[in-house]
Amino acid sequence: MTRLPSLFLSHGAPTLPIDPSLPSAEFASLSAELPRPNAILMLSAHWMTAQPVASTAENPETIHDFYGFPRPLYEIEYPAPGAPDLARRAAERLGAAGIASSSEPRGLDHGAWVPMLLMFPAADVPVAQLSIQPRRDPAHHFRVGRALRELRDHGVMVIGSGQITHNLREADFSARPEDADPRVTEFTDWFEARLAARDIDALLDYRRRAPHAVSMHPTDEHLLPLFAALGAAGDHFQMQIQPLGTYQRVLAMTNYVFADA
Repeated sequence: MTRLPSLFLSHGAPTLPIDPSLPSAEFASLSAELPRPNAILMLSAHWMTAQPVASTAENPETIHDFYGFPRPLYEIEYPAPGAPDLARRAAERLGAAGIASSSEPRGLDHGAWVPMLLMFPAADVPVAQLSIQPRRDPAHHFRVGRALRELRDHGVMVIGSGQITHNLREADFSARPEDADPRVTEFTDWFEARLAARDIDALLDYRRRAPHAVSMHPTDEHLLPLFAALGAAGDHFQMQIQPLGTYQRVLAMTNYVFADA
C-alpha cells in the first residue's frame, strides 16, 4: 500500500462551510488530488489536554464548540464513523515512543469536522481525533508525529488542523483579503522557506527565529498541529502548498501536504 501523505490544514472560522466569501470549495479540490485514506487521525487545535488523548468514539458526535454564529451552523451534523481501533493503535505507537497517553470517547470539534465536511462530504471516512498539548513545545508535537509516522503505511492520513497565522486580538472582521497585514506574508514566507529546506531545527525554534512569530501566534495552539503533521512526514518529504488567502487581516489560510518523494 502507498504511504499516505500527512497534511496541515488552516481550518479558518467555523463559518467556512456556510460563508460564500470563504474558500470552502478548495478543500474539496485538495481532497480530489490526494489518495483516498482508509481512516484519518486528526489533531485539532481545539482539543487541548495535558498529555495526548485519543478518542475511541465509535460514532463521534458533532461538537458545536463556538457561540454567536448563525443558527444554520449549529444544525450541521457530520456523522462520520469513528475509528476506535486506529485510536488504540495511535496510543500504542505513542507508548512505544515513550510518550504517555490515554483514551476516551469524544466527538469531533469544529477544527476536525469543518475540514472533514469539506473534504469528505459523504462522511464515509472513519476518523479518530488526538489531542494537542498547549503547554508543550513544537518539539513535543514533532515527536508525537514521529511516533505516528508508520500509521501512514496502513492507509491512515495524519492531519493537523489549525491555522498558519492566528491572532484574533488583531483580527478585523470587516477587512478584505487585500487588506492583509504585511507581517502575515513575512511570517509565512519564512515558514515555507524553512519547510522547503526541511530545516527542522529552525522550525522547532520558530518563536525565536521567525519574523513576527509572537504577533502571528500570541499562543501557538493553532500551529502545534503542523509540527505533528511534519513529524509524521518522511525525512525527505516533498511539500505541496495550497494558498487560500488571508482573511480578517491577520488570519492566513494555507494548506500544506507533506508527501514522500
